Amino acid sequence: MGTEDVQTGAGLRHSLDTRHLELKVTDKDLPRHIVNGFMRYDNFRKFAEGGTAILEECLDKNLGREVLMKRLHTHLVEDETERKRFQREARVTALIQHPGTVPLYEIGRDREGSVYFTMKKVEGDSLREILLGIVARDKYFKSKYTLNTLIEVLVQVGQAVAFAHSRGVVHRDLKPANILVGGFGEVMILDWGLAKIMNEPESVHGEIPEKDHVSLELTRAGKRAGTPLYMSPEQAAGENDQIDGRSDVYSMGSILYEVLTYENLVWGQDKEEVLEKILHQEPVSPRKRAPNRHIPRILDSICMRAIQKHPDDRYSSLLDMVEDMRAYLLHENVTAHHYTPWERFLNWERRNTMLMVGLGSAIAGALLSWLLRSMIG
Repeated sequence: MGTEDVQTGAGLRHSLDTRHLELKVTDKDLPRHIVNGFMRYDNFRKFAEGGTAILEECLDKNLGREVLMKRLHTHLVEDETERKRFQREARVTALIQHPGTVPLYEIGRDREGSVYFTMKKVEGDSLREILLGIVARDKYFKSKYTLNTLIEVLVQVGQAVAFAHSRGVVHRDLKPANILVGGFGEVMILDWGLAKIMNEPESVHGEIPEKDHVSLELTRAGKRAGTPLYMSPEQAAGENDQIDGRSDVYSMGSILYEVLTYENLVWGQDKEEVLEKILHQEPVSPRKRAPNRHIPRILDSICMRAIQKHPDDRYSSLLDMVEDMRAYLLHENVTAHHYTPWERFLNWERRNTMLMVGLGSAIAGALLSWLLRSMIG
């Protein structure tokens, strides 16, 4: 799924499916001759549409559940490059099963012989919708998604993508629109359509002409695969054979930058200006970009480590970045940050709050006991 295919509705408050199960569905008898493949699906309804594919809600008649089916647009069905990308997305998603990826159910061909795949219908709010809601001062989003809550979301994102890295897969299109947060805290990574298999040639994608009028927030394929606003420098340079997990580290840093400042790491009037800034403009730290936001120095350090121009200067792995974000939440030492003595004391105090409270209570109790004995004596 590209950005335009993100599985979100009008917002979690309105889209969360709370229907209870019914016996007439769970206990319905199977027919003697079970229909499989494309024929098992019914009640198609358009869900979302992008430049290359369409998503439809449909009913899996055998299991009685709503699923999503994805198919290429009719005019792209015979396009070998798009078909390979489409099939790669399906198989990559199926092969990196993780709580943070969308379960894929089936791949097959429809009545016309075109490839489709079905997957879980996930609902919630994209991180992009959440950030837009916070900026718009929406009470629901502002109260539900504090800074620490958003960092916890990014930790889950990082864990899921780091798992993909362990399987030899780089996402290459991480951005807020591809991160879905459900009503019960679950986090899903969408859109593996530009996934790169590490140490494999890039020729499967072919050479797809780039279109200058395409939105900076939309996914593009071709020599510079990814979304312009969130591309790593090596993606912007078209060095696809040099891309590894550290490219996703940069994209995660760009997302963190947006979470901290509510602004994009880079911005420009067109694609070329954005790519030029990614390649040559030194990033301004989040604290300098948004001084009124009172961004914690530690998060500033994590972000700046992740968005370094050269891959060797970033975190060596996404898991290292995840560990630093977890350490921040737990008030433990963060490898990317140089602590002042005062910061070290505050971290120690926060880690040992219960110990300090208990010690204070014990001292107060001892003093009270001594005073009572003194008064009685």
